[in-house]
Amino acid sequence: MKTNRYLRLAKEGGWIVIGQIAMVTGALVLVRALTEYLTPVEYGQLALGMTVATLINQVVFGGIVAGIGRFYTIAAEKLDLPGYLRDTRRLMIYATIPVLVIGAALMMGLMSLGFSHWMGLAGAALLFSLLSGYNSTLNGIQNAARQRAIVALHGGLDAWLKILLASGVMCWLGASSTAVVIGYAGSALLITLSQLVYLRRTIPSPARQTTSRHQWTWQIWQYSWPFSTWGIFTWMQQVSDRWSLEAFATAQDVGFYAVLFQLGYTPISILLGMSMAFLGPIMYQRSGDATDQSRNDNVHQLIWRTTTIALVVTGLAILITGLMHEWIFRILVATEYFEISYLLPWVILAGGLFSAGQMLSLKLMSEMKSTTLLAPKVITALLGISLNITGAALAGLAGLVAALVAFSSIYLIWMVLLGYARSAGTCGFPVQPDEKSVEFHL
Repeated sequence: MKTNRYLRLAKEGGWIVIGQIAMVTGALVLVRALTEYLTPVEYGQLALGMTVATLINQVVFGGIVAGIGRFYTIAAEKLDLPGYLRDTRRLMIYATIPVLVIGAALMMGLMSLGFSHWMGLAGAALLFSLLSGYNSTLNGIQNAARQRAIVALHGGLDAWLKILLASGVMCWLGASSTAVVIGYAGSALLITLSQLVYLRRTIPSPARQTTSRHQWTWQIWQYSWPFSTWGIFTWMQQVSDRWSLEAFATAQDVGFYAVLFQLGYTPISILLGMSMAFLGPIMYQRSGDATDQSRNDNVHQLIWRTTTIALVVTGLAILITGLMHEWIFRILVATEYFEISYLLPWVILAGGLFSAGQMLSLKLMSEMKSTTLLAPKVITALLGISLNITGAALAGLAGLVAALVAFSSIYLIWMVLLGYARSAGTCGFPVQPDEKSVEFHL
């Protein structure tokens, strides 16, 4: 029995590794392709334009996607997946309405302020963000259902479709940030359509489902609203770096920073996110509705161990890039970006520390205590905004990277303290490994 369980886990983990490798390599190749087409100034415009998509993903879809993913296993245990999926569709409709309102307000604002030349980029970014939100929702359901092969297929395919479609649109319309985002939107559309086809495999036969009706819409929203609330502040923190550089430095520095972020922060986040993608559904399944403390304790131990491994991986990545950053830039970006390669290890450090903090937040999410994260998310985001503005104003690009490292360090420390304070064990410390089994459950 255990052998079958571990074989299944190994198979699931294998698919996640394949998908993440495809995503990382695709992301790196995308940087190489775009830096060949776009100058640092144009790359900076792309980074600024994508802040619109970040707003939609963080504030509108972020919380709903987290809630939908969390409640899949609960709906499965209650044999009400059809009702859960109906309410999921309803939530997606609700989420679409504010996106359309934001889009209309943004277009009117750009036109009235005389920035009509930004309207094409903003419109493409809005379309991409909407399709990306749908895709994230469907991907979250598939991952919660542990359809690892499907998740890996679409994750890897999306990364490479972006390269193909963005390059194709630039060849057709000319090299510009707007053309790139149109290519991104095309990739999101194709992946979303494919996800809809595959989603039917997660819907059990109605004969095997209960006839009771659960209020999934309200339950998911109760869990999700803190994510959307702090999403406003985390969005401000995430975009303040680029806009601070735009204000205190140059558009070229924004482009340099965007390349550093994509070569350093994004890959380490994806690699460490691989363990979160693998363990998240398992943790949610093992904790259930979080009413059994022994199940919660078991999940806590696994999260602490995973966080420790993440920090070790981050250290190794910093060591490797510290020795090879010049060689990495020669392979992955155009020559005009080489001068900033020395900052790559620091950006990786920031990404690794923040990802480790995100892993610890899984502990509270598995306990259905998303509101506990509200204060640390909001306060650290506000502090991050201050750090970004100060760093960019005092030292430009290097100062902003230092601010990113400081923010990630503070966030991780807060998550560690919060994790210890709420761990199940004597004196508020995590349960020791010999007190509870850390064995996986299906």
